[in-house]
Amino acid sequence: MVRIIHVGNFSLRAKGAFQHSVEHKLSNGLIRNGHQVMNFSDRDVARAGSIFGRNKLGGRGHANRTLRAYCRDIGPDVMLLGQAQIITPETVEAIRGDHPALRVLQWNVDPMFEPDNVGRIRAKLEVVDATLVSTAGEALSPLKRNGMRLGFLPNPVDFSIERGQNHLRDDLPFDLFYACGNPGRPLREVCGQDWDMEKFMAQLLAPRPRIKAIMPGIEGAPLLAGAAYQGALESAAIGLNISRRDDNWLYSSDRIAHMCGNGQAILIARSTGYDSLFSDDEMGFFSSMDELGGLIDRLAADPARRKAVAAAGRARYHDLFNEQIVARYVLDVAYDRLDPESYPWPTLLP
Repeated sequence: MVRIIHVGNFSLRAKGAFQHSVEHKLSNGLIRNGHQVMNFSDRDVARAGSIFGRNKLGGRGHANRTLRAYCRDIGPDVMLLGQAQIITPETVEAIRGDHPALRVLQWNVDPMFEPDNVGRIRAKLEVVDATLVSTAGEALSPLKRNGMRLGFLPNPVDFSIERGQNHLRDDLPFDLFYACGNPGRPLREVCGQDWDMEKFMAQLLAPRPRIKAIMPGIEGAPLLAGAAYQGALESAAIGLNISRRDDNWLYSSDRIAHMCGNGQAILIARSTGYDSLFSDDEMGFFSSMDELGGLIDRLAADPARRKAVAAAGRARYHDLFNEQIVARYVLDVAYDRLDPESYPWPTLLP
């Protein structure tokens, strides 16, 4: 068993305190696997060290100094950096100097097709032992460095967080759930075409006036967080999983875990590659809007089939990607003891 410091966005200032975030799930999994975990919220510490606590960037130096001092106090075996942009590479290098046996791994769940995100990952490549990203395959190639482990990080599910059991319910108030933070900025690539998601959803639902949809962020509906977001997840039968692009192997917003874990029947583009891990009885795969519409029609009209697909997909997702399995995988990578045969997803690039 090891002592871990997990640096990430555990912010109390965020709406809903990011209660569905990967940070919380990984820490939960590590603790449930028997390890000691100290969560360090770089953003909160930065705000505490800035003038009037209003600007986390103003307290960047305070956060970096505090992290180094904290590590000196606790003597960690492993440091996990979860998109901890406040912490500089120089601080990580200094902490490694203080603790020569320390293993350092950074993880990232933002897309590889965002240049700013790639830049954030690259900034720490030289001071970490391993990097895991929620994209698999050759899209990760620009990050390859000699001697550094690089691979795929699944979006974990945690049934203490995704508590809904929609797969058991007939009385759900909505047929379809789709959430979108920025429907038209940038356009989203769906089935080989760029879409403003306001127009996409309008065109998808126009022939289906009986489909009741809950769509945070669409048509002026407010975005949801925390308990309100969880309540919305628990209110719908079918979950539409469309990320900003569907052509990066196994990339998805972590919303896939939120929807699937709460028992929604998941609809996802075939081009994402998730059909290599799930069957047609566990998720609905589409390659065109017409195919997507047909899936919605059939599942909404047949609650027994919808519940069967949702239950099978939820069980399969949990078997593959529950918080304890993903946490074990992260430590296997950090300690360079990974057996790829132990995990059914693509792991590290050769």
